[in-house]
Parts: sequence; C-alpha cells; structure tokens
Amino acid sequence: MHPTEEAAVPTRVIGLISGTSVDGIDAALVNISGRELDLKVELLAGATYPYPAELRERILAVGAGVAISMAELAEIDDAIAVVFAQAAQNIQIGHQPVTLIGSHGQTVYHRPPKGGAGEQGERGREMLTPDSSRAKQQLSANSTALGYSLQLGRGALIAHLTGITTVSNFRVADIAIGGHGAPLVPRVDAYLLSHPQEGRCIQNIGGIGNVAYILPRYGDWLSKIRAWDTGPGNSLLDLAVEHLSAGAKTYDENGNWAASGTPCHPLVEQWLNQDYFHLPPPKSTGRELFGVTYLHQCLKDAQAYQLNAADVLATLTELTAASIVHSYRTFLPEMPQRVLLCGGGSRNLYLKQRLQLLLASIPVWTTDEVGLSADFKEAIAFAVLAYWRDLGIPGNLPTATGAPQEVLLGEIYQGQDLAFSTG
Repeated sequence: MHPTEEAAVPTRVIGLISGTSVDGIDAALVNISGRELDLKVELLAGATYPYPAELRERILAVGAGVAISMAELAEIDDAIAVVFAQAAQNIQIGHQPVTLIGSHGQTVYHRPPKGGAGEQGERGREMLTPDSSRAKQQLSANSTALGYSLQLGRGALIAHLTGITTVSNFRVADIAIGGHGAPLVPRVDAYLLSHPQEGRCIQNIGGIGNVAYILPRYGDWLSKIRAWDTGPGNSLLDLAVEHLSAGAKTYDENGNWAASGTPCHPLVEQWLNQDYFHLPPPKSTGRELFGVTYLHQCLKDAQAYQLNAADVLATLTELTAASIVHSYRTFLPEMPQRVLLCGGGSRNLYLKQRLQLLLASIPVWTTDEVGLSADFKEAIAFAVLAYWRDLGIPGNLPTATGAPQEVLLGEIYQGQDLAFSTG
C-alpha cells in the first residue's frame, strides 16, 4: 500500500510516557489518520497507571544520582518496561486491538549537548574527514560534545510482552546529529494546535515546563516555530510537598496548599538569576538541575525570610509561573495571542491563576478548550511520533531541538503480530 493510502486509513496506536514527576504511566489510545497538515487524532481512551510504590522510589533515587550496579539498572529497566506493557494492555480493554505502540519511557538522566548546535554540526563534519589531523586533535575535546539522554523501559521488552510493534528511544536520533533530543512534542503541536491567524504558546507543565511558540499558519511558519524547556514545572513543587508533609502527600492538589500562602517575590527574583533561565534556546533541562539538591538550596534561601510551609509552596509555584513568563518575554520575538496549557500542572488552579495574572490580558486556556486532551497530550504526541516513524515522516523540529536537520525518530521493535509492517 502506498504511504499516502496508508495515512488515509485510521491507524490505532497507543502512546505511553512517564514524565519527570514520576507520577505514573500516561497511556493514550488513539485513532490517527493523515500525515502532517491533514493530521487527525481521535482519543479513544486515556488513563494514568501509577507505578508500584517501591519502583517509583527506585526511579526517583536513580534520577537523583544514587549509585547502582549495572545489574540493578537492567532490573529497573525491565521493571519499567513491564509496567508500561501492562498499561498498554489495560488501555485496550473494551477496544479493538492496536497495531502500534509509541513509548517514550521514563527519563532518568538528561545531559544537554555542549556548545551550540551549529558549532557541533561543523565539528561533526570535520571529524568525518578520513585521517584528518584536525579531526584527531578534536576527537578527545569533542568526546562529550553530544548530548546524552537515558529513558528506561526498553521497547524490545514491551513489544515482546504485548506482541505489538513498539517504537521507543525517540531522542537518540536527534542527539546523534547534535540536537538536544528534546523537546520532541512541538512538531506534533504544530500540526494539531496551530491556528491560521493566532500566534500561540503551547505550555506543557509536567515535572519540567516546556513551551512551543507557534506562529499563525501561513508562509514559512513551520521553520519559525521555537520551543525549549522553560525550567521547573511541578518537579520542585512535588518534592517540596513530600518534604513539607513528611511524606504524607506527593503533590499539592489544585494548588490549594500553595494558595493558602503568600509568595515571597524577592526570593523569586533571586532564583530567576539562575544561569539556566538566561541561557538562550534551544535548551533543555531536567531533574539533574531542578531536583532535590536545587530544592534544598531553595529551602535554605527561604529561611532568611522566615516562610511557613504554605509560603514556601506559594513561592515555588510563583517561580514556575514567573520563569515561564520570563522565558516568553526574554526569548520570543513577540508575545503570543493565547497560551494553551497541558500536563499535570494545567490542573493546578493556583498555578494557572498566577500565570494568568503575570500574563495580564493574554488568555490562558488549556488544550482541552481547543479539542485536545490536556491530561494526555504528551502520550498522544508519542503515539503520533510512532505513527510518523512508520510512515517515514521526520518527527523532530530543528528549531526546537537545535539539530541541524530533520530526522526519523525512534527505534522499531517488531511485535509478534506480523500483520503490521514497519516498512
């Protein structure tokens, strides 16, 4: 069947992801048709499956840099794949079988590339020259120039357990050519959430916040999209809630606890001096920066202001909102006409209120209000990226990841059901 004909027939796909908050596996079962501008997605089912408590603690420990053996790493990798496979099986109950799974897995480590993407591209081309003395001289210096990102929950085991062809390891192809490997969702956002006349910021607030700035859909609009990680989303908030509640809570429902406090604005201004907020895009980050160590420093800084627990949470919430707005005002060519929120943070009513206040007259909506699930948009995106991988359509957006070119994303692991062909 010709690829165009394949795209005209809806394909049933599951998207799976667990974000940096390690809340659990978001699973989205979708029908997908079309290719790019004609891309259509229908959400048939969406659910979040919590990790077993012990596994979640092990993942958080690895992400925080606790030393483990290779045998333990392999064990955790397999354990994550098993719960991802279970999520894929559970989300299908009551529905027709799917033909493809797109699994982002669980990020436990992310190191952005050193130097600019253009600089890395030039170095890479020089190093391809056979027996080049300059290449040899630069080999050692550039050994860590490429970024590195590790997602656990291997696709091969998911495919084996479910019998469904699985696409995973989406970041590695972009990283291999000098990109950050993140954010990867903006190309999907561009085709599902762009508008003919309206410039929009699609703001995901997971553990880390990331934005896709999408211009009105005319002219050379796709090449002008910008996207990057804005900084902490829920990561510091969740860690703080767990710390301040002595483990009784893992998140601040609706932002109610923070809403009962008062943000300390001088402290927010102090935190906004952190280098990452002033680093120009493309850029990416994770718990390696905005994690436990960062929180402890924030708590230490807060002591000078004698803040109570609610005030601390209000101030950390303000940091998330303020860092998003600071990012827009510093790095966008112009402010958007609308902001669309998604991810778990979009359900934090206090955070949404603070963001709306800081953005003044710019409407802050959720993607639900324009027809795309805010809770499962990221999972939907990885279903689309797997679908594109099967059709041979590039999934990255160079202006977002800093890669020098578009590439196919994801490694394909054939399931037992060979009725589905990866081409």
